[in-house]
Amino acid sequence: MPHTFDGTIAAKRPDLLHGWSIEVMPRTAAKVPDFRALLPVGTRVYIAHIDGTPIEDMVATARRLARDGFVVMPHFPARLIADKAMLEDWIARYQGEAGVHQALVLAGGLNKPVGAFDSSMALLETGAFLKAGFTRLHVAGHPEGNRDIDPDGATHQADAALRWKAQYATDTGVAMAITTQFVFEAAPVTAWIERLRAQGVDLPVHVGVAGPAKLQTLLKFAIACGVGPSLKVLQKRARDLSKLLVPYEPDQLVADLDAAAARNPATAPELVHFFPLGGIVNCTDWAHQQGAGRLRAVAG
Repeated sequence: MPHTFDGTIAAKRPDLLHGWSIEVMPRTAAKVPDFRALLPVGTRVYIAHIDGTPIEDMVATARRLARDGFVVMPHFPARLIADKAMLEDWIARYQGEAGVHQALVLAGGLNKPVGAFDSSMALLETGAFLKAGFTRLHVAGHPEGNRDIDPDGATHQADAALRWKAQYATDTGVAMAITTQFVFEAAPVTAWIERLRAQGVDLPVHVGVAGPAKLQTLLKFAIACGVGPSLKVLQKRARDLSKLLVPYEPDQLVADLDAAAARNPATAPELVHFFPLGGIVNCTDWAHQQGAGRLRAVAG
């Protein structure tokens, strides 16, 4: 059976658009006059930490979102963090200035770490998050594989890392979920979740979905982010001249995920996490329309 947001077993499959989350960057957030006009109060907002973004900008964005009533989850990319002192400084800043008690812990996109940490596991092993009283730690998932982790295209290392993280959550009692890279097809997601469950990894899955965007924009991001076989969905669309200039919307993906959840609730994702690659307004407008008034805030 699927998990509810707090990790308990649910009696029925989840509504994937019930309590969705969204990702922003400081520079894109700065262009939004008022997030309260776009998001239900209590929505979880991830803040992506891209190489070159000053921590001061990250914390200022977190402080603004928290002030306006949102649950803030900043990225902690291991390969951007020089040492344990820097990690503890970031944690203290987020907590002291924005009341943050949640994090997405991930390796990060750099090929070469700037310091001591090269993986999310290395950050977790420091114990810094638990010492600071963080109550929720999310980790990254790659339903279509990740060649940074498994250069041969297999999934052995990525699967082992998720088994380690699931055991870490069990041992420490911290609430944890897997937030995935965005995909464009449901089948790889459900097959991946089924494989994880068979390996004993029962962490809730928050599936990454790209919000509405121009096809060219999505292709650029998908190739840069290493999206796997589901990229063929976009490539097929690009060959259809009637659809080439029409913005992509994730209607079919969400419908297919929902149908798969109806067939087998045990392998259902818990909810949708949006990557607003075509703009925050376009993404939230689509989510509100699809939700048809059924949206609720994510409880932190």
